[in-house]
Amino acid sequence: MTQDMLYEVRNGAAWVTLNRPDALNAMNQNILDGYSEVIEKAEKDPEVKAVVFTGSGRAFSAGADLKYVLQFMGSGDPVKVRTFMKQAYEAFARVGECEKPTIAAVNGITAAGGLELTLACDLVIAAESVKIGDGHINFGMLPGGGSAIRLPRKISETRAKYLLFTGELLPVQKVADWGLINEIVPDDQLIPRVEELVAKLTSKSPLAMRLMKHLVDQALDMPLDRALQTEMQVWEAYGQSEDVIEGLTAFTEKRKPAYKGR
Repeated sequence: MTQDMLYEVRNGAAWVTLNRPDALNAMNQNILDGYSEVIEKAEKDPEVKAVVFTGSGRAFSAGADLKYVLQFMGSGDPVKVRTFMKQAYEAFARVGECEKPTIAAVNGITAAGGLELTLACDLVIAAESVKIGDGHINFGMLPGGGSAIRLPRKISETRAKYLLFTGELLPVQKVADWGLINEIVPDDQLIPRVEELVAKLTSKSPLAMRLMKHLVDQALDMPLDRALQTEMQVWEAYGQSEDVIEGLTAFTEKRKPAYKGR
């Protein structure tokens, strides 16, 4: 990991900050390669109960560093093109597959890969000054990190096509109305509000959170009857866990539960 991506653990969460403010946190090789590293690090750390992504300066991320992209796309070598696309795909796929809840603390300009990072996260809290959209089409590009696939699943096909086809950056309230954002807060309240949300998440059973996240993600691609059966099977196994007993016992004893994640 380099200074292009900062990693800090505080109050039960891993805070990952894209740190190329002069380039609007455009994603270069260091950042794209860094996603897998920070997720693996967070998953292995028992102190980490959630992962937060944010950006330094006046942007969450303007997307991929186009000078970096041109090294691959301008080479005329299909192997190099495939290498870059695989790198982008794996970066956001790893965020989406994280076993722990992920939060995008979105600040400032958010486009292309920046949008794809928010789409890969479980929850999105945004500052009210945020401008957000896809933007790939503005440079004759296609999405490579999932926005053409994840976006219509989040906000409907017609709304997704508008963002993808126009390349516009919209006011955050607009995309919040479309269902892309959980909450909008004043700019100076973004980090405090995310810290408050982290505190709420870290007070819950990490095992229940992981299983719940898995169920929601998997059920989207399942027929309803199969999804409901899967939920029942997961619940039967979880019903033998220490955490469910602790949660119920703490309720009857009128105290806060002390979950162990097992």
